[in-house]
Amino acid sequence: MFDTQLTALAEQAARRLRERRETIAVAESSCGGLISASLLSIPGASAYFVGGTVTYTRMANQTFLGGAVPAAPGLQAETEEYALYLAHAAAARLETTWAIGESGAAGPTGSRYGDPPGHVWVAVAGPADSTRHLLTGSDDRSANMVAFAAAALGLLNESLD
Repeated sequence: MFDTQLTALAEQAARRLRERRETIAVAESSCGGLISASLLSIPGASAYFVGGTVTYTRMANQTFLGGAVPAAPGLQAETEEYALYLAHAAAARLETTWAIGESGAAGPTGSRYGDPPGHVWVAVAGPADSTRHLLTGSDDRSANMVAFAAAALGLLNESLD
């Protein structure tokens, strides 16, 4: 059912999180829940996965994450700062050790901010923060969603090293 690359990345993260008795939350946008679903597809996910949200709109972001951490005035989606904000807000709201934030344009068109399809920023917040920018060069929405989720899970695994 799931992409084998996503499953492998999620298994690696799950193993490390369980071994360390650490937890994770996810705030994703253009992945549409693929990051959370990948982490939840691993048996025993309740030991490490606390919760997640798909903040696809500004209203969803404000409703689910608003006030969890301060947001810089004029913070724009699909930026490094916004991905970090999402990760920090999810971690604060759900009181987890780690969190993933993701914001991008899956396609087939670009974003209203002028970013092309296939553009995403992912962030991991935790004992150390990290971010990654990915530009796939593709307008294939489904393939971009999988690539974005893989980038986020890959960044999580690097952060857990």
